[in-house]
Amino acid sequence: MSISISTAFDSGNIRVLSITDTPEGVSADLEIVRDHQSDFYQWFHFRVAGVAGRAVELNIVNCAESAYPDGWAGYSARISEDREDWLLADTSYANGTLTIRLEEDSNAVWLAYFAPYSMERHHDLIAWAACQPGVAHRELGLTLDGQTMDLLTIGNGPKQVWLYARQHPGETMAQWWMEGALERLTDEEDAVARLLRQKATIHLVPNMNPDGSRRGHLRTNAVGVNLNREWHEPTADKSPEVLLVRNAMDETGVDFAMDVHGDEAIPAVFIAGFEGIPSITERQLALYHRYRDTLAARTPDFQTRLGYPTAAPGKANLAMSTNQVAERFGAVAMTLEMPFKDNDDLPDADYGWSPARSIQLGKDCLATLAEMIDSI
Repeated sequence: MSISISTAFDSGNIRVLSITDTPEGVSADLEIVRDHQSDFYQWFHFRVAGVAGRAVELNIVNCAESAYPDGWAGYSARISEDREDWLLADTSYANGTLTIRLEEDSNAVWLAYFAPYSMERHHDLIAWAACQPGVAHRELGLTLDGQTMDLLTIGNGPKQVWLYARQHPGETMAQWWMEGALERLTDEEDAVARLLRQKATIHLVPNMNPDGSRRGHLRTNAVGVNLNREWHEPTADKSPEVLLVRNAMDETGVDFAMDVHGDEAIPAVFIAGFEGIPSITERQLALYHRYRDTLAARTPDFQTRLGYPTAAPGKANLAMSTNQVAERFGAVAMTLEMPFKDNDDLPDADYGWSPARSIQLGKDCLATLAEMIDSI
């Protein structure tokens, strides 16, 4: 019997082109499926069965034309036997093909671009958080696929803080970050949480793109729209997710905002700001730099050397959330990026960048905010 490859589950994505069984082992040629009504693709997530005691080679052959082909060099796929621990797989990249080699004792294993964060886990997170003391849950509305847009609000202080993640659904590390942030904020014995809940009202959207998450998309929603290019004029028929969240922001105002993402190519954690917005102030910029530098001092998993180029004065793209929120509200806003690869400053040969490190970073980001909440 040859191996079996399946994707019929939440966030599954791969297409089988061929499977070849030889006395030496099994090889399969695969390709990643594009986001619906979009040319974006890079996320994959599939199960391989029948692998116990066999040499298996999996070749994803369409990587050269993926959304971020520079992301494949130095990258390792994640593999799990129990769907809890996700380790680095034996992975190489050459000539547009990502090759993953397996020699497993278990009969079935799961592979993914990064450790998945399922919609079922999302609902578990919302249900758990909504039951914690002092947490209010609100359903903002529905996505195009009829899924709920969930908002959690914690604290009763005057500063309005917005934290939102996973506009790009394949960037699952962003929701692991959210899990860490919620764990800290709901800990009534944690001094950072107690301070923030007293000084601020914190609004969290753990998943901005439920439809893309369930469909196994890299970057877009149910109709192929990149939500992080919709913040200037979101619409109910193309980007209701952004429309619902931005309307809620209009109700509260925003003093501080963090949009949490993952980056395919850069092997580091970094933030990007709003330097090119038309109405930028010295105060906004100074607080942004203070947050960045304080976070770098707090955790060695964050650095300031690598990142995106800054926009020229007046040239910021206001369709992107960080720029729009900074311009619209005068907020201190930023985009946090975590790697699909590893943090090259502190590499982990077994796990690479991981859910655990994303969770811890969420907690560290809150501690950094607490240090300067009075100034925001």
